[in-house]
Amino acid sequence: MVERIQQSGLQIAKPIYDLVNHQICPGTGIEPNQFWQDFAEIINHFAPINRELLEKRETLQAQIDTWHHQHRDDFSFADYKAFLQSIDYLVPEGPSFSVTPRNVDPEIAQQAGPQLVVPIMNARFALNAVNARWGSLYDALYGNDVISEEGGAEKVGAYNPVRGQKVIDYGRDLLDTAVPLDNGSHHAATGYQVVNQRLLVTLDNGSEAGLANPEQLAGYLGTAENPASILLKNNRLHLEIQVDSAHQVGSTDKAGVKDIVLEAALTTIMDCEDSVAAVDAEDKALAYSNWLGLNKGTLEETITRGDKSFVRSMNPDRDYLATDGSKLCLNGRSLMFVRNVGHLMTNPAILDAQGNEVPEGIMDGVITSLISLHDLKRTGGLSNSAAGSSYIVKPKMHGPEEVAFTNDLFDAIEDALGLERHTIKVGIMDEERRTSVNLKECIRAAKGRVVFINTGFLDRTGDEIHTSMHAGPFALKADLKAMAWISAYEDRNVDIGLACGLRGKAQIGKGMWAIPDNMADMMRIKIGHPQSGANTAWVPSPTAATLHAMHYHHVDVVAVQEQVSQRKQASVDDILTIPLLGNRQLTSAEIQLELDNNAQGLLGYVVRWVEQGVGCSKVLDINNVGLMEDRATLRISSQHMANWLHHGICSSGQIMETLKRMAAVVDGQNAGDADYVAMSPNFEQSIAFKAACDLVFKGDTQPSGYTEPLLHAYRQQAKAAR
Repeated sequence: MVERIQQSGLQIAKPIYDLVNHQICPGTGIEPNQFWQDFAEIINHFAPINRELLEKRETLQAQIDTWHHQHRDDFSFADYKAFLQSIDYLVPEGPSFSVTPRNVDPEIAQQAGPQLVVPIMNARFALNAVNARWGSLYDALYGNDVISEEGGAEKVGAYNPVRGQKVIDYGRDLLDTAVPLDNGSHHAATGYQVVNQRLLVTLDNGSEAGLANPEQLAGYLGTAENPASILLKNNRLHLEIQVDSAHQVGSTDKAGVKDIVLEAALTTIMDCEDSVAAVDAEDKALAYSNWLGLNKGTLEETITRGDKSFVRSMNPDRDYLATDGSKLCLNGRSLMFVRNVGHLMTNPAILDAQGNEVPEGIMDGVITSLISLHDLKRTGGLSNSAAGSSYIVKPKMHGPEEVAFTNDLFDAIEDALGLERHTIKVGIMDEERRTSVNLKECIRAAKGRVVFINTGFLDRTGDEIHTSMHAGPFALKADLKAMAWISAYEDRNVDIGLACGLRGKAQIGKGMWAIPDNMADMMRIKIGHPQSGANTAWVPSPTAATLHAMHYHHVDVVAVQEQVSQRKQASVDDILTIPLLGNRQLTSAEIQLELDNNAQGLLGYVVRWVEQGVGCSKVLDINNVGLMEDRATLRISSQHMANWLHHGICSSGQIMETLKRMAAVVDGQNAGDADYVAMSPNFEQSIAFKAACDLVFKGDTQPSGYTEPLLHAYRQQAKAAR
């Protein structure tokens, strides 16, 4: 039984109560008894509205399902669109406006660069991410496939000088692109100095050069005559040339350059949602405790490797000398958002006066904001927001009403915590269909606090399938990415963001690169994100952040946004075009391959979530390629299989056979994990396998196709069984 404390009509699990009273409140100026009273009032007011919004989702879905049943044989797009307008699914678009957030940090408003998303329950991952504001280009290149192993450049031994030279050459190419010289190339540099507040570069032919744009020199370390590092700036991003001729790498470089360090992950989303498995008070206390440590600057983690261990903590700020000799201080850490849970789920960590679980999204909003007071009041030695704002990403909102609800909730939280209006900023994740087609009105509903919008193919596709579950069988997943609706969705997100005045005030983001071991392809493909006008995009690791940062040196997003703002906006009609299979006849082999892929990915993720509480990890796909998976991946796979089953593309027996066969494959892929709980051959006893089956066979009845209700129930069952 969970021990609970009765206060203000609430029944609070002891781990949450103790954390709030004894660790979070001290130093904030918030008295615990008053906090719980305010919390109870917020719950009493907002929980019923939350329920009404969820009921509206179900009502709209039922109406859409009925319409598709009635018009299966006489579908008319014009009639379909008119129907969506008649039921208030597609709302009228109001006049032009611009967002008005105040006190937005430059990492969001002015700079363009990579963004990390990490599970907040893993302190090591969180620390790695917050410290990924700066990254070694040489390390990132040396260990990845961006640098080929041809010509003797294999990754062998402690250091391969042949590979090292390829890394050095790659770095010099970046310098020539980002901070070119007025004469010659960085490849020819034999020395760097600062003379008369300008960079002076000695070249191997005896000549001297400066920067083509002298203003790109931002500062240095050491002495002007013999600097240890040169700080440069391009497209509002910093990069640092580090010089040490005694270093293993620097000793082989004719200019003594030992590394090039890039400003990389400008922002990080500390995630309480899709990438974690938080199903009870114990889990939520861990999440909140880590967020507390991050806001106070005290989070630490002991890392053990072999017989050695060390303590990882948050990086300090970085000090330089400006060209005039004054002190220049740059943030040493990534600016942090916290992603709260959406409106759907409740959590047993706190019960209301009637004994009902409180909405988890409301609980997250109140407690993570309380924790952020430690940053706003500077109770620790390190700071997050220099501008005095708190940043919350709010996922899975359906349409303007739900965004308005979040805005009202944040108003109430600010009042309870004594904060000025719009201190709490919001990120709107454009990942639900009703948000995509009403994005302008969604932004309007929180125009005083919006600092982030983004797109996400996986969740967006999962909702696309569930919303139109009864319209017909959906296309193959690979084909979905090439159809008109997805490109219109991606383009219109940028179009609407710019039209609503986000440029210079907020981030427009793009989705994740999901193959962390394939950086060569990432470097080839992901440059498309800044080229689309997005000033941030998600990456799966600090290494990927460092590599992706180079794209923002090649592409000036501010200039791209100016061009994009002049084009015709992508069509809502294209977004509303349902990506069905149509007249295409699939072979039995094509059907089975699609089922195999869906089932294998689903099982590989579910078994770790349910049995081990791992919400995000690198999961091997059917071809043994490691993919970063979270609940969004699971949502699209389960919904796709449920849709095909519903429309008779496959049978329930075929799906069950596929699930059992793929479970054995997943078990084999995880054979080296001592903590792994196998699903086969005793499928009836496997909690994870039962969860996977329910996600498919009950997929068409899950709220908006979400996986959380089933996952939480089975995870709680697995924890109780231990």
